[in-house]
Amino acid sequence: MQNRFRPDRQLSVRMVITMFLLGLLYVAFIAALVALLRSWILVVVVAGGLLAAQYWYSDRIALFAMHAQEVSAQEQPHLHGVVDRLCATADMPKPRVAISRMDMPNAFATGRNADHAVLCVTTGLLRRLETDELEGVLAHELSHVAHRDVAVITIASFLGVLAGLLVRFAFYSELFGGRRNDQNTALLLALIMAVSAVVYAISFLLIRALSRYRELAADRAAAMLTARPSALASALTKVSGDIARIPTEDLRTAQPFNAFFFTPALGDGATLFNLFSTHPSLERRLEQLAKISVQLGEPT
Repeated sequence: MQNRFRPDRQLSVRMVITMFLLGLLYVAFIAALVALLRSWILVVVVAGGLLAAQYWYSDRIALFAMHAQEVSAQEQPHLHGVVDRLCATADMPKPRVAISRMDMPNAFATGRNADHAVLCVTTGLLRRLETDELEGVLAHELSHVAHRDVAVITIASFLGVLAGLLVRFAFYSELFGGRRNDQNTALLLALIMAVSAVVYAISFLLIRALSRYRELAADRAAAMLTARPSALASALTKVSGDIARIPTEDLRTAQPFNAFFFTPALGDGATLFNLFSTHPSLERRLEQLAKISVQLGEPT
């Protein structure tokens, strides 16, 4: 797909490497499960079916989980107007537009490609941001669609939890029936748990590393497209500060979608050199935008 968002070769390389490593990891994981469970048809069908469902219906799943609904241009003329202008500037298809009735200020994009993408914002975001700030946030989210990293992170995130899903399925099914005694069953469960833990830990780190970089890439692309990095920086500062004042209980509901949000709903583990974070630090993002502002000669 051709568009006017600034290409990011480093992002493309990182996505290819991450998916290649995750692919190798999960081929080994499925092979280990087949060897342990001796039922390759069941494992492959369940894993393939869940992955296909996540890929094809990721937009519907996300909107349902965030209590969001699509809105027309008649219902939200201002929001649609901003999206129309950005898509025209970027020369890309316009995604569907949705609103989540949440006070938490945030936004995300999801969907398997540009032709099946949906851009969702919360009412809290619309209420707090000025038009130029909103343009920066939406340009950030549109760049995820244009760079195709929305589909990549969707697949990668799903693979990260596949281990746990398969373990639960095996545990609650009748796979551990009369052909094995209790000792063999316990050993088999322990082996599955051990393999799953290793797979999850490796995939977790790979996905988080890609997620942090893609957020910086989206900030860069949005700043270059709008030529107003200071507006995006202002939105980042405002949203991050306001999220800190949202009740923790409300933020926990949205936390599973941290990897897709403009800013994380809750701090996600900024320890061990931020290895566990889905987003780079606010300071890192603002520093990058300040450098772009100098490059563009934007007045302060």
